[in-house]
Amino acid sequence: MGLNEVRDNKTLSAFLKSDGETLGDPAKLPWCGDFVETCIAVSLPREPMIANPYWALNWLKFGIEVPKDKPVMGAIGVAERDGGGHVFFVVGHDRDYYHALGGNQSNSVSVVRMDKGRIKGLRFPSTYPMPSVVLPYATYNGQISVNEA
Repeated sequence: MGLNEVRDNKTLSAFLKSDGETLGDPAKLPWCGDFVETCIAVSLPREPMIANPYWALNWLKFGIEVPKDKPVMGAIGVAERDGGGHVFFVVGHDRDYYHALGGNQSNSVSVVRMDKGRIKGLRFPSTYPMPSVVLPYATYNGQISVNEA
């Protein structure tokens, strides 16, 4: 949490390379997909990876679908934005927002609120048991994300 693409470039770049793959310099490239891909690759090495995980909207093809109205901890959310998309891990939600843990959010690894209306889908790894409990509503007063470019 908190690693910034400029201030912590060396540490963040090392993490993004830790699985043997990387998009490149996070200070120069959109790296949300690289962050999620690295997290999955190092924690679930047998999980089938999608083609070009660096393009956020490709995550709509990952793993198995999770109903948007039944989010579970750790689901992968895919949002749409001008010029592309954004990908993150769901760590909570309320009536209007998912609480999104992701990379390239204000140029850092952070948790933000992501408008549920922007979400194209939720996914979950196929090789790890999906939680059976839907996340209850939670209060989080963090920043609302409007553009992750």
